[in-house]
Order: sequence, then structure tokens, then C-alpha cells
Amino acid sequence: MNALRIRTAFVLSVVIMLGTLALAQSSSAKSTSAGPHPQWVGWSDDVFQQAKAQNRFVLLDLEAVWCHWCHVMDENTYKDARVLRLLGSRYIAVKVDQDSRPDLSNRYEDYGWPATVVFNGEGKEIVKRQGYLDPDEMASLLKAIIDDPTPGPSVRAEAKLTFAENPVLATSSREALRRAYAAQYDAKQGGWGFNDKFLDADSVEYAMLLAQLGDKAAGNKARTTLNLQHKYLIDPIWGGAYQYSAEQDWVHPHFEKIASIQANDLRIFALAYAQYRDPEYLAAAKDIHRFLVNFMMSPEGAFYVSQDADLIEGHHSADYFALNDAERRKQGVPRVDKHLYARENGWIVDSLCALYAASGDTAYLDEATRAANWVIANRALPDGGFSHDAKDSAGPYLGDNIAMARAFEMLYSVTGDRQWLKRAEETMQFVSKTFNNGDVPGYLTSKAATNAGYKPHPQRDENILVVRTANLLYHYTGKNEYTKLAAQAMRYVGSPQIANTFPAAGALIADYEFTHAPAHLAVVGHKDDSAAGSLFLAMLKLPGGYKRVEWWDDREGPLPHAEVEYPPLDKAAAFVCSERTCSKPIFAPEEIESKVQESMARSVEPAMPVRK
Repeated sequence: MNALRIRTAFVLSVVIMLGTLALAQSSSAKSTSAGPHPQWVGWSDDVFQQAKAQNRFVLLDLEAVWCHWCHVMDENTYKDARVLRLLGSRYIAVKVDQDSRPDLSNRYEDYGWPATVVFNGEGKEIVKRQGYLDPDEMASLLKAIIDDPTPGPSVRAEAKLTFAENPVLATSSREALRRAYAAQYDAKQGGWGFNDKFLDADSVEYAMLLAQLGDKAAGNKARTTLNLQHKYLIDPIWGGAYQYSAEQDWVHPHFEKIASIQANDLRIFALAYAQYRDPEYLAAAKDIHRFLVNFMMSPEGAFYVSQDADLIEGHHSADYFALNDAERRKQGVPRVDKHLYARENGWIVDSLCALYAASGDTAYLDEATRAANWVIANRALPDGGFSHDAKDSAGPYLGDNIAMARAFEMLYSVTGDRQWLKRAEETMQFVSKTFNNGDVPGYLTSKAATNAGYKPHPQRDENILVVRTANLLYHYTGKNEYTKLAAQAMRYVGSPQIANTFPAAGALIADYEFTHAPAHLAVVGHKDDSAAGSLFLAMLKLPGGYKRVEWWDDREGPLPHAEVEYPPLDKAAAFVCSERTCSKPIFAPEEIESKVQESMARSVEPAMPVRK
């Protein structure tokens, strides 16, 4: 799920359209406030056709609706008389909320938010700029493009990727990634990364995995990061995780609360509680959950997208977030983006399953189930796929579908209910059919190009989640098609230019899971038997985000991947299995953890079975 890496909060917008320009304003284009401002239109191929016919440029303001500096751009830059005059003379202004268009968001993720991109009428890029541009900078940029429309230094030829020949990383590549991962840790301030400070989910999860395998130093780094995140970047009043802290320390938060951050942090704190049984981590997870329920949950049980960084758009809110609950509410509540996207709900369902597994509290499972069922009822496409929103101007997108496949897989893991495994398979087959890149490794963000001048591309975090989801689906079903699917994504993830992108932990986790069998834990007993239920819950509470947990009730027929023959017993029992053996029956829930630890001790690298 990480799914999904931090993106710096900046974006730029631009382009005013002549009053005679007959283009429909899309739902993602918005007027910012009273006063002169560009007549924003939505992104479409028609925009480029109009620009070509009228000898105009297209300026894309790719914003985030929760982003402080995007608001500042709207209030300062896009109300400046010089900027408006230049836009009106030669530009068409397009504004897009990046959350609404995963394809554009992935395409320009290194430039936002805000991101300002200027195109010619052919859809070719002329300039790409990252972050806030003041009125002087913007006016100079617009004038320079009119004077000389040749592409500037920000537009470079796309680097040719050297795809991995084998989905399994070479030993030298793996060791190089491990060195990069170690170098990415900030020993002085804590956490992975040296600029913005935040809990990078992949980096902490990989450190916790290494700790399980005996690396105490990695465990200390994980716990340091978790503790800093909880202390500084979780709102003590309303709960919820701020996006990050600026100025290379932990005490200058940007106050937006985004679904991806809530889902990542909630899942990681749940996994940390399962591993360390530190009540601080459960408290952190509950603080994030409290925010999700109180501010981000719709009446139907699905989850919204974000809460704004600013109470008043464009005005810093540090003083506001220092207030108590009553004082905040007296002034008002920052705006919540109430779109309901399949992708964000898939992420949150996954995290709620992790919190249920770690805590045993069925309220979290009920919320996960309700949100998943809402997406099924309201975002389902034919053949197992999902749309992003109720009505998409483009898509479908890989992000929504792999997030929902993962959500279904996790619901199966924590319930043993085969309807969820069936849905995970259907959605993964939709992924394979819809987003396949032909003979080229990786799965595409979207089958359709964002515009005629651009070819669809894979994106790193989405393909890491494809590897992890498809690989675990193979272990649950025994179907080789999912190994092939994971291998196709892994060859992209393992390409040197992709794998070495921060954070290195994402590729390392994908490689580890692809090359190692998960811990295999099974309960044999009827699902209405309380003893079997207690054994299953004890298994869910065990440490580790990479587990194959199954519940065999013989009244339902064989397990989907029935490679283990369990002995006939007259009462419920649990088993801890490897690729070669299973433990003796375990009848007491409190004995399960010690059996797993014995299995882990025998499985430390390189003795672990590795896929060749």
C-alpha cells in the first residue's frame, strides 16, 4: 500500500481562457475565491486541440486541495494583474486536483504539490516547475515561454530503463540496495530521509522485518522513528497523522491529514504493536483511527480523501492546531475533501484489518467490512475492476484496483471468509488484463494516456503493491498465474533506476516476499467453535506483516491451496507450517507464539527457502 511515498506539498496553476473558449469546466476544476482569477478548465484532449488551433499554450496547475502552498498560489500568484494578462493573451489555464487523477499525479509526483507544467498545442512539455511560484516568477516564466517556446532545461529526454532480466534480484543488487537503505537513515534526527521528516512506512516495516530476523540495530531504528512520529506528528487533540515536518526536523509539521498517510501510519503502528506489545503503539493507532472515524468517515461508512492544512486557505495554521478541541471548533474546522475514491478506501480497509489483527477488537473489522462493501456497491466495474470516483474523466486506474485487491486479500487473511479471496482473485485478474504492459515489465498506472503526447507508464509504489499482493495470492491459492503476475511487476521494481529510488525499502520488501514463503499458520476447526476462534485470533495477533493465515472448516470443502494434509482431530487445533513440515497440533492459544519463534529461528537467511 505504500503504498505510496511522501510528496512535498507545493503546486502551481495557470492559464486563463478567452471568454469565447467553449470548454466545459470539469468537477476537478474550481474557482478559488472572489476577485479576478483565471477561468480554469478541466484537463482533456480538447484543450490541446483548442490550444493548437488558437496558437496557445496549455498551463497545468496540478494542485492538491489540502495543500497550503497551492492556496497561497491561488491567492497571490493567480490574482496578479500581470499574470492574468499574460495568461489571457496566449494560454489556456487548466487546474486539476491530483487526488482526482492518479495518472497525472503519478506522472508529475516529483514536481508537486503544486506542480506547474506548460505544454504546447501538440501536448509536448515546455517547462516543469516544482512548488510555489510568486507573481514575479510566474510572470517571468509566462513571458519567457511566449518569447521562446522551445523546451527548457527542466524538460529532459526520458531515461531508458534497464529492466531486470530476472525477477529475483541479483545478490550484488540486493546488497547495494541494503547499503542504500542503511545510508538513508538519519542517525542524528531519526527516521529515513534527511529533508522532510515523516514515518516512511516501507522503511519502518522493513526494519521491523530485519528485527524479527535478529537485527537489533534495525529494530532500534524502527522504534526511534515510531516514537518520534507519535510524539510530534500525530495530532494530540483530534488524532490523525500530519503529512510531514519541514526544516529537517520533527517539530515543524505541515498540518494536512491525507488518507494515504493515515492508512500507512495506522497499519505500521498496528504491526508495531503486534511485534513489540508496546501500549504506546496501540495508542498511536487508536489516535489515527479516532480521526478517521470522527472526521473522514462518511455516513455510509466509506472514507473521505483528506482534511485541509489550513483553516483559512493560504494562511498558516500552526496557532490553530495548538488550540484545544473547543477553541478549534469555535473558529471552525478545516475543509474535508468528501470525494469517495476506491483507492483510498482500499488503503484504509487494509490498515483496519491490521489493527483488528493486532488488537482483536471486532469494531475495526466491522468498519473495514462496511467500507469494502460500500466500494463494491458503488465503484465496481464489470469483470472485477473498480473505478476511482463515481464518474471518472479517465481511468480505470491501477491504484484503485491493486488497493482493493489488497484489501480483499487482507479481509480473507483476518476472517478466513472465502468470499474475500474470490474477490481478490477477480480484481487481480482485472489488473492483469487491463494494466499489462505487454512484454515490457511493470503494470501501467492507466491503460489510457493522459494526453496524446504521452505514453502510459508504470509507477513504482503501485508495482511494489502488485508484487506483494499477487505473491501472497499465489500462496493462498496455489495458482501459478499470480507468481507470473508478481514476477512481471518485480522485473520493473528490480530495475536499477527504479529500485534505487528513495525509499530503497520498498524494493527490498518486494524482493524479500517474492523470494521467501510467508509464515504459514492454520487453524483446523469449525468456524462456530469458540476454541477454533480463539486459536485463529491468537494467530492474527502474531508479529509480521507477511503471513499466510488460514482457517479450515471441513464443512466448506478443501482449502484453496490444500498442499498440507492435516490429521483428523476431535477438537480444534492450530498448526505452524513451513514448505516442508508442520508442527504438531497446538491446542492452547498461548503456545502458538513460541512455536512460531522456533520456526523463525530455523528460517533466518540464507536458510530460508528461496524462489529461484
